[in-house]
Amino acid sequence: MLVEMTELLGRQIYTPDGRLLGEVDNVIVDVEASKVDGLYVDETSPMLVEDSRPTSVPYRWVSAVNDVVLLKYFPKRVSVKKAAGRAAKEAEPVAPTAR
Repeated sequence: MLVEMTELLGRQIYTPDGRLLGEVDNVIVDVEASKVDGLYVDETSPMLVEDSRPTSVPYRWVSAVNDVVLLKYFPKRVSVKKAAGRAAKEAEPVAPTAR
């Protein structure tokens, strides 16, 4: 069964254990290799991705595509690592400025 890329847009993506990750908002294509490289999800589940941040799912993680997209792999939880210098700056209290 062949599926056109535009048909993927709006389809729900589920993890291997049946949790909803989000919907396909865009398809990432490797033009030089003529293949789908990944699926872009703009609004992700806060249970799976910290702060519901947008994420790209590598297409090699896709197990099946039909009415929904089923993944064969997805991490238990995706969190964002902060840079050491940036985290230190955010930890410092900021004094209000006088007007």
